[in-house]
Amino acid sequence: MPTDTRKDSPEGEGLYVDVNELQKLLDQANRELEQLKNQNELLQKERQDLLSKLNGQATATRSAADSGVDVTPINEADVTLRRLVQRIAMILQAEKITIMFYDREKGELIGIPPAYGVDEEHLKIFRIRATHGISGLVFREGEPTIFHDADNDPRAQEDPFGLLHVQNGITVPLVIEKRDEENRVVDRTTIGVLHAFNKRHGEDFNDEDVRLLERMARNVGSIIANLQLYREVVEEREELLQTFESLSAGLVLVSPEGRLSQINATARAVFGLDQSAIGKNVAELVRNDQFHDALVAAGNQAEGAKRELYLVIGGAERIYEVQAAAVHGEDGKEVGVVAIMNDVTEIRNIDKMKSSFVAMASHELRTPLTAIKGFSSTLLEGVDQDLYSKEDQREFLGIVVQECDRLRRLIDDLLNTSRIEAGESLKPNYSEVDITDLIDKVVKVQQQATHKHTIKLNKYNELPELIIGDQDKLDQILTNLMNNAIKYAPEGGDITIHAKNEGETLLIGVEDQGLGIPADHLGKVFEKFHRVNNEDNRKIYGTGLGLYLVKHLVEGVHMGKIWVESEVGKGSTFWFRIPCKLDIEQAKEINN
Repeated sequence: MPTDTRKDSPEGEGLYVDVNELQKLLDQANRELEQLKNQNELLQKERQDLLSKLNGQATATRSAADSGVDVTPINEADVTLRRLVQRIAMILQAEKITIMFYDREKGELIGIPPAYGVDEEHLKIFRIRATHGISGLVFREGEPTIFHDADNDPRAQEDPFGLLHVQNGITVPLVIEKRDEENRVVDRTTIGVLHAFNKRHGEDFNDEDVRLLERMARNVGSIIANLQLYREVVEEREELLQTFESLSAGLVLVSPEGRLSQINATARAVFGLDQSAIGKNVAELVRNDQFHDALVAAGNQAEGAKRELYLVIGGAERIYEVQAAAVHGEDGKEVGVVAIMNDVTEIRNIDKMKSSFVAMASHELRTPLTAIKGFSSTLLEGVDQDLYSKEDQREFLGIVVQECDRLRRLIDDLLNTSRIEAGESLKPNYSEVDITDLIDKVVKVQQQATHKHTIKLNKYNELPELIIGDQDKLDQILTNLMNNAIKYAPEGGDITIHAKNEGETLLIGVEDQGLGIPADHLGKVFEKFHRVNNEDNRKIYGTGLGLYLVKHLVEGVHMGKIWVESEVGKGSTFWFRIPCKLDIEQAKEINN
């Protein structure tokens, strides 16, 4: 029989208390408490298991690399990494996990997959310059940090944390370590940062979480680097194909056997072909004597491999000018013939512009395509037969990535140039800029990016505390000039940044110990597509657009002046002078 008690309430009503019901509730609470205790013990065990697996995986990866044995395939490593990111989120009780990879060409830290708790759309725009915010600080300094209130932490104001509704978090550097035969670290490279955001249940991250995340970042760094390398190859290949497809000129690549290797949309429309034509004999597909004469002349390396085609398309006669050229691999072996077709029906004076485009396309598109196709095909042939060692594969993939980076730089430079020519410009955002801090950050980022040069900073006097300008574009000016200096400076050479306060103006120079520029080219280096071609720099590639864009950012955006001083064989110094107190209204009128 249930036991009960009665107790009068202040209002005089009776309150019935069932002791048996209370006992049941207490028993249930005890059971739930025991379950939580078991779950906590399981979580602690998983932490230890994960650390053991990470250590084992790192050891196995190093052993495989040392012995020349293939490591985990890319697709399997991708799946493993995704699971690992999910497990990190569970162990740290974090709502979001993101990886940011450093893009040297853009000077930015960019969010890359896999991520946890972040959709792809937000991840695509989750980026920040490596000189900014907590993300940039951890990348540059190589030390982890923890923050408890992103909204009020001044270090986090420049980070794009608002996109992900971040309240607190941990940021640790993403490091790749190279070890010798005795397992000693001989080189450390920071490739990005790893974030854990928003501790669950209203708690804060602690030092134990920091140590755990830092240890995970070190162990998975090599996996992430390999995955990023793979993604860049795939993405750059897609960009290359899209570039070919979007070209207004027709592009045809023919193999030494006379078969069609590649043809873009324009050329398919001209000849009435589709993608099924790939691999077929060109002589059977294209019935045009002038076209075949151009291919034959180019294949024989004869002069005048240029023809005009008179074709009837859509009932109207069109005139296409065909420029053909032989394509050779790095070993000098013939790869085939590339033909570029331009419609010159209505505008004959396009010849000058076409010549510039053809020269750039044949040099900057043909060569990377040859390298990418050649080394990718070589790797593909050796997949099943294990023909190539790990070192050979790394060398081949390194060449592919370098050539892909060249194509990406070409596309970016062309897009920025077209904006300037269209009068759209790169809209400035003027504010007060701590120029000393900006220069220091850029120097640290560039020194982190190269181990073959020494970067020095030479301040002639005390720089102004604040100047008026566009901070991001000033960052881009310095980054582009330093990248240019690194490109042309010999290994082991010095790159010096000069800075001088001239009162109303600020003078900055970037000096290298490179090849130097002949006197007759000094007045042309800032023109579009201009490159100094000689025997020494023939293997240093570029579009000839970088300095043109820098000139626009200095003179157009900041109303300054830029010039170069150089001596052949001793190096070059690119100087620019900008006002410390820029007249914003006057600058806006010029840019509008």
